[in-house]
Amino acid sequence: MAFRNTRGLRGSTFEELIDLTNRLYSQQNLAIIQKVPTPITPIAVDNAAHTITSAYFEKKSTVDFIGVAQGLAICFDAKETRQMSLPLRNIHTHQIEFMENFRKQKGVSFLIVNFLAKNEMFLLPSEVLAQYKKAANEGGRKSIPFSDFNPALKVRNENGFPVHYLVAVNAYLNTSALHS
Repeated sequence: MAFRNTRGLRGSTFEELIDLTNRLYSQQNLAIIQKVPTPITPIAVDNAAHTITSAYFEKKSTVDFIGVAQGLAICFDAKETRQMSLPLRNIHTHQIEFMENFRKQKGVSFLIVNFLAKNEMFLLPSEVLAQYKKAANEGGRKSIPFSDFNPALKVRNENGFPVHYLVAVNAYLNTSALHS
């Protein structure tokens, strides 16, 4: 894969690790989770190189990944940060609305957040994200501090899965079932 210093490719290595995890999940019949392609319309194409040289986004994207695990509908977005907090400016209202509507249909929706400075990943449930975004829109803090992430929802590289998020999904389901 060619790497360019652009905003559009931030997190692409992280997403590739999630893709690898998803392929392994599929091979072991644990889940079928697919990367959601961003809909684009090509403007210019280099036919000799078989590449799109210019394009625009057709519509706003929703989440990065969607699928099913053991009969449970799942959707999530992958975010990375070099900071000790997750900036909320890169999480759009339409994405949160999609995840919340997905959750209302009895699916599980979340972010997987990779803190590069700590080399740690966490699952952030969409309802928690929605609360932080609402508070930010009302003049509150514009990021979620690392210390606010639930240690029980830590995502690990284990058992051959680079981003073994299904363990954190189980932990979330077990804790949220206690509170509902």
